[in-house]
Amino acid sequence: MDKVLDKLADIENTASGIMEEANKRKSQFAQEMDEKTRAFDQELEKETQNRIRQVQETMERDMNQKLKEQKERSDRLLLEMETNYKEHRKEYVEELFKEMIKE
Repeated sequence: MDKVLDKLADIENTASGIMEEANKRKSQFAQEMDEKTRAFDQELEKETQNRIRQVQETMERDMNQKLKEQKERSDRLLLEMETNYKEHRKEYVEELFKEMIKE
């Protein structure tokens, strides 16, 4: 009977050791997963920030190009208007004068 009790005690001790080892492994695995998750999150954040920066830079370049083109168009139009005015100034003045004295 003592042998059976001793054997049961050994089995219980062995089972306890196995459970402790399993709990340690479980804890280590959870810690590894937390570290991997943190590393993944950091890498994802880094990639996201890089992509946002690239999109912002592209949008800024596009906007600057469009502003440049718009300024060139408005400068061209202003020059055309000034040239037209210089060439036809007398005609405009005469036409305006005629309209003003018209009864």
